[in-house]
Amino acid sequence: MSTVLIVTEIQNGSLREACYEVASLAQQIAAATGGSVKSLVMGQGVAALADEFSKKGGGDVFLAEGDALANHNAEAESKAIVAAVEASGADLVLIPSTPSGWDTAPRAAAALDAGFVSECFDISAEGGSITYKRRVFNGKLEATISASCDKVVASVQTGATTPFEGSSEGSVRKLDVSIGDLGTKFVEVKQAESKGVDLSKADVIVSGGRGVGTPEKFLEVIQPLADALGGAMGASRPVVDAGWLPHEYQVGSSGQVVQPKLYIACGISGAIQHLVGMKTSNYIIAINKDPDAPIFEVANLGVVADLLEIVPALTEALTAAKG
Repeated sequence: MSTVLIVTEIQNGSLREACYEVASLAQQIAAATGGSVKSLVMGQGVAALADEFSKKGGGDVFLAEGDALANHNAEAESKAIVAAVEASGADLVLIPSTPSGWDTAPRAAAALDAGFVSECFDISAEGGSITYKRRVFNGKLEATISASCDKVVASVQTGATTPFEGSSEGSVRKLDVSIGDLGTKFVEVKQAESKGVDLSKADVIVSGGRGVGTPEKFLEVIQPLADALGGAMGASRPVVDAGWLPHEYQVGSSGQVVQPKLYIACGISGAIQHLVGMKTSNYIIAINKDPDAPIFEVANLGVVADLLEIVPALTEALTAAKG
C-alpha cells in the first residue's frame, strides 16, 4: 500500500497543467497498490485552488498558506513538503518537473532523507513494487529504477502522461507549517520574451527533419501544413543543431516532450532521441523516402514518398476543403 503525495505548483494564479498530469499518474499508482492520493497546495489566498484540485484527481488536499509561500522559495516549500509528508504518511512524493520543481525536489528529498529520481516519464506499480522510468545518455536509453529506501521523491516529466480527466472526491485540510527564518528570499519574476509556441499544449504538430532540405523549406512547406491543420510546427534535433530553427521548436528528450492528437513527421528518420519525445502521440503519420526509417516503427500511418511533393499537395487539399 502506497500513499502518494502530489506537490502542486501555481503559476499566474492557476494550477499548472502539469499538476493534473501528475494527478493522473498518482491515481494509477494508488489504484495498483491499494493506496491513496494526497496533495499539497501552497501559496497565499489559494483555498479555492485547493478545493478545485481535490475534485480533479488531487484526493485529500493539504492547504499551506503564508507570506513565505506566496511566491516560489525552495527552502520554504521544502519545509511545507516535510510537514505534509508527516501529516499524510506519504512514502512517495511526486513533483512536476518544471523549473521550480527542479529547484525544490532535490532539496525536499534531502530534507526527508529520501531517495530521489528525477525526470521520470513513467512510474508503475507491479507485484507490489514501484518502478521508475527515466531516460539516460541524452535520451538514447531508458532506465528502469527501483528504490530500496522507505521514502522516494520523484519529479515527473511534463507532457509524459495524459492529464487527469473527470471528477473525484476529496477534502481540503489546513496544514500548519513552521517556516521560521529563511536563508533565501523571493525577489521578483522576470518573464522572458515568448518565442515560438508551447508544443506541449498543441493538439496538432507538424515536424520536419533534415530531410526537409533547407531552412527555407520549413516556412514554404512545413509551416503551411501546420497552419492549415490549425496546429504548430516542430523540428528534430539535427534541424535545431544546424541552426535552421530555434531550440523552442525541438521535439525530443532534450527538447519538448509532446503528446498531441496528431503528429506528422516529415523527413525525420526517427532517432531514439526524437522518438521518446513524441511516440505517445495519439496518432502519428510519418512521411519519408526511406522505407527502413525507424520513424515508421512508431507510426500509425507511413507514407514512403518525397515530402516536398506530398506535403504541399496535402496542404492544398486541406485548404480547398476548408473553402
